[in-house]
Amino acid sequence: MIAIAEFAPRLITWQRQFGRHDLPWQLTRDPYTIWLSEIMLQQTQVSTVIAYYLRFIERFPNLTALAHAPLDEVMAVWSGLGYYSRARNLHRCAQLLMTEYHGQFPNQVNALIELPGIGRSTAAAIAVFAFGAHETILDGNVKRVLARVFGIEGFPGEKQTENAMWKLAESLLPPHSEPATELNDLAMQAYTQGLMDLGATLCVRGRPACTRCPFQTGCAAHLSGREKTLPTARPKKSKPMRRTLMLILCNGPTVLLERRPPAGIWGGLWSLPEVPDAAALVAYAARFGITDPLTALAPIVHTFTHFQLTIEPKLATLSSRAAPSASVTDTNQTWVSVDGLQAYGLPAPVRRILDTLRSPIPSLQTALEFTV
Repeated sequence: MIAIAEFAPRLITWQRQFGRHDLPWQLTRDPYTIWLSEIMLQQTQVSTVIAYYLRFIERFPNLTALAHAPLDEVMAVWSGLGYYSRARNLHRCAQLLMTEYHGQFPNQVNALIELPGIGRSTAAAIAVFAFGAHETILDGNVKRVLARVFGIEGFPGEKQTENAMWKLAESLLPPHSEPATELNDLAMQAYTQGLMDLGATLCVRGRPACTRCPFQTGCAAHLSGREKTLPTARPKKSKPMRRTLMLILCNGPTVLLERRPPAGIWGGLWSLPEVPDAAALVAYAARFGITDPLTALAPIVHTFTHFQLTIEPKLATLSSRAAPSASVTDTNQTWVSVDGLQAYGLPAPVRRILDTLRSPIPSLQTALEFTV
């Protein structure tokens, strides 16, 4: 196995030659753009993040713009990226930084961790890239690299295994001198970026590219043929199934949306009216003068981390005689033009359902299944 002291120099050399150097949030010390990219990259691949990052930066180019924007607008720009608590925390964090930190990011990990949505690994990445700190990261990609290179058994999500990995990660940091020098900073940035790059491009989950890895000759998993069994997989549990009904209520060229509660699944997003069963659906539709049978559309199976949700959309159109009862007084309800949906933060499956309204209804009959 590779010696502890050899790990950082070998990784830094590899990153400088083969790592990623053209990502849109690189080559900057701006903590705002670094923070934004790190939050977006939580549980999301770089290839997916880039387009969202560029769109987000265009609309909210700095901390002030984000802090002063309405949450609805932030959620709309984030819509489709998933894990929406990240967007809510971004907005909260921006406002807190403006009011409590005079628009400046703290430069210490312990202070960064106290901010909404920033955990230990994310705080370390921000501190390294923005402030030249000597800190280690430990995200999912890094856990996979360490588990394979050093042969660490145990599911990385278990506290005991994770604590052992943190201790190992801290021991692997490159040497650091006080006061810090530019060479120290550059080495730490290359090392930290190298951990990210290695886990994202070579030491991937499915088919690791071991022949191009800088640790091939000293990797415990490769030497013992355990690339596919390390890191140890999450203990399998069957995901419970849940079912819900959603009403697509059309009034001419508009559709009714409801804002979801701030906590829970899709918190704070706009969605279709949701009811638990057919009786509740009939009662809800009756409030708008609808007594005709509703059109059942193809169900959608949406997979969350801990359960699967089957969404059964039902379509109804208000007639001209029912229109007077279609006014809404609840501030959490609104009629939105089908062509204006992009301005609203919608869950991915709901946006997929509503996008089909631009097409003939028969096209809705094909079942949809996807995961976010």
